[in-house]
Amino acid sequence: MAKRKATPARAEARIGKRVMFDEATWAAVDLYARDSMKTFQELADEAFADLLKKHGRPTDLKDALRRSARVIGANDNPGRPRRK
Repeated sequence: MAKRKATPARAEARIGKRVMFDEATWAAVDLYARDSMKTFQELADEAFADLLKKHGRPTDLKDALRRSARVIGANDNPGRPRRK
């Protein structure tokens, strides 16, 4: 099967996954969503962003690039003192 080219409308499409909760957990999440006037998607986005932050994982490309930048330059050698 050939891959489709991304159109502008498809470029912003989100990946969907089905999540299952027990009744008590769903009732608590639903009640919290209503009390905070947020959608389930907003709660899920917040929860997964917090999970990634907790485990030190980047949440977006900009954050990943920032973390991958080297603190010490390639030609710097902090282990040895310079000769005079």
